[in-house]
Amino acid sequence: MSEVENNGDFIRWLGPDLSIKILSHLEDPRDLGRVSAVSGSWHQFVVENGLSKQLCLKHFPELSTASNVIEVDNMIEPIRFVPGNPMTLDCLKRNHKVYAFLACGLERNMRENCISEAIVASSTDNYPVESIQNTMEPRDRTELDASYWSSKGKSDPSVPETLIYKLISKICVVEEIHVQPFQAYFHNGNPIYSAKSVRFRMGYLKQPKQLKSNRIAKRALRGQDFVWTYTSPEFPMAQENRLQKFKLPEPVFCVGDMLLVELLGRVQKCLIDQLYYICIAHVQVKGRSLCSGFSAKIQQSGRCFLKYSPEADSYFRSPGEVTMPFTELSNASSRLRYVRARLR
Repeated sequence: MSEVENNGDFIRWLGPDLSIKILSHLEDPRDLGRVSAVSGSWHQFVVENGLSKQLCLKHFPELSTASNVIEVDNMIEPIRFVPGNPMTLDCLKRNHKVYAFLACGLERNMRENCISEAIVASSTDNYPVESIQNTMEPRDRTELDASYWSSKGKSDPSVPETLIYKLISKICVVEEIHVQPFQAYFHNGNPIYSAKSVRFRMGYLKQPKQLKSNRIAKRALRGQDFVWTYTSPEFPMAQENRLQKFKLPEPVFCVGDMLLVELLGRVQKCLIDQLYYICIAHVQVKGRSLCSGFSAKIQQSGRCFLKYSPEADSYFRSPGEVTMPFTELSNASSRLRYVRARLR
């Protein structure tokens, strides 16, 4: 760099401490991407000082709890650590790409429901009238009839049930899961068929399968078809006709688009047949998902590809001008940029 060019480089002129303080005031991750695209030295400065991670955690502090998923130890390519220098440049570059993706790709506003589809239940008493599809309806009554899912009746109150849902994206940050038991207003005494307790699992399918069979829901707990990357504590459920909010101990960085709701134990016996049932009116997931233009794909091996599609967003100003240094893994004509990460 010439003396004239060097005089115009405020990072060199101000020094690292003051430059970091100035750049840490940036709010839009795209602006930080533009800074790193100015020159090779500016890009190296952003990477080595972890500015993408700082900006990401400023907007999404809950992602600090997910660092074990996206930091070095769980990346797809093994990192060669140098003695006395545990944070290598390759490691810093990889962290920079992942945190830059998350800072731009995750929605800022909380969604009231991150569920896109009700998949299957472990049992259904009267299909399709009492199908799991009814739990997507926020109300427990429609203009036509009651809206709820019902299990089959069991003489043993300890028999559990499971409900499987699909989330709206393969990467979400989930904070709360809400479940409303159903009150059978058409039965004597208006009984509420809740479960004793509830537990949640999130993850992904090992390989594409037909999910509409109730055998899938029964096999899910044994891990035969799914990889569960998160399992919640067990929450007690009240026998009350209301939307019960189960706040997770900390926001969960969910990798995978499958949600399993475990309904553990039965409390209400039907006076008609003297069997125990569980009935649920509504399930919803409160959290953040990926924005338009951002997506993820999980392979059978557990490899996760974070994708950005510039034609679905204005992130890239032109095909040849990259404002955030994502790695290009496709051919020159492709408009997809990928960042690879490994799940364990």
